[in-house]
Amino acid sequence: MLKQVEGSAAVAEAVALARPEVICAYPISPQTHIVEGLGERVKDGSLRDCEFINVESEFAAMSVAIGSSAAGARTYTATASQGLLFMAEAVYNASGLGLPIVMTVANRAIGAPINIWNDHSDSMSQRDCGWLQLFAETNQEALDLHIQAFKIAEELSMPVMVCMDGFILTHAYERVDMPAQADVDAFLPPYEPRQVLDVNEPVSIGAMVGPEAFMEVRYLAHAKQTMALERIPEIAAEFTARFGRDSGGLVRSYRCEDADTVVIALGSVLGTIKDAVDEMRAMGVKIGVLGIQSFRPFPLDAVRHALQHAKRVVVLEKSFSVGMGGVVATDVRMALTGLHMHSYCVVAGLGGRSITKASLVRTFTDAIAGTLPLLSFMDLDWRIVNRQLEREAAMRRSGPIAENLLRDVGTVAAKVA
Repeated sequence: MLKQVEGSAAVAEAVALARPEVICAYPISPQTHIVEGLGERVKDGSLRDCEFINVESEFAAMSVAIGSSAAGARTYTATASQGLLFMAEAVYNASGLGLPIVMTVANRAIGAPINIWNDHSDSMSQRDCGWLQLFAETNQEALDLHIQAFKIAEELSMPVMVCMDGFILTHAYERVDMPAQADVDAFLPPYEPRQVLDVNEPVSIGAMVGPEAFMEVRYLAHAKQTMALERIPEIAAEFTARFGRDSGGLVRSYRCEDADTVVIALGSVLGTIKDAVDEMRAMGVKIGVLGIQSFRPFPLDAVRHALQHAKRVVVLEKSFSVGMGGVVATDVRMALTGLHMHSYCVVAGLGGRSITKASLVRTFTDAIAGTLPLLSFMDLDWRIVNRQLEREAAMRRSGPIAENLLRDVGTVAAKVA
């Protein structure tokens, strides 16, 4: 059924169609509308046989999710930004215990300074926690990925984050095709846990493991991620066969067949990049786009295959590792081992800064001309950066950086002499 709805409402309905049995909820923008929508469904009875638990923090949300999943319940929660960091200890516990929890991460910048707008800093900070991370380009894809996520999580007994751009997708109204309950039920069978707490068959979930077996436990977590590289595209194909649309998988290419230059990115920015690529194609430039939908596990072979005929790759990412550079670009470079091509990392959109088609075309043109630095920051205001560096060099008590930059750009009143 076609609907014109907010992204958060679409995700809430998709999660409800998956028939969760426990939903752990703590509100933090921009995911709040998702759990609100699910709470309303539990309250009015349209989502039956589900316990909606209001908790006192994000740490508590994941802790309750761990308990309910270990008890054999299909479990869901959602978070963003500092909320994800607050639950980090429990996030690692969930994956270490092999519990198939599904969680929406409505991607949002991490402070300080305080910022509630979109980038990928939050989920990228947890890239090594053992969860699968699937990234949505559109609200339709966010809807579809949640339904697939429950099946992936429960077949492999491992948790899955579905990452969707905060505000850009969560608060945007788009037309989506909402599947029927009968089709979702046929695609997603009732939850049959691989491990469960049962008073009739007592076991320990979460035993302490010493040096004699800890490495093996961690390796098995890696091995299961490797298995996911095969199962994710298979489940995406099953989804396509059932629902009639291509959604999910590891990567998605656009105009890459004869491309000399391939741009790699994750999330909603792919739409703007495709517009820039179309404009450059009209000018005769051979350029394409590769969207990564599965960031963890990272699809090294799929990325390598997609880039094998290209001359250069530009990785555009909305996060970076301070003191090093690109997060996604580092993984892409591993995929390029042995391939002789130029590789560029472009950091863009941090803290919700707009990524415009004009800036993208200019950046890609510089990459093709060989004038783009290996690591660059799109539309960075060097004027205020250099002013702050000069300020720090000139005086010991140079003041808080964030407040200084706000004054430099005129967002707050200048200090009175």
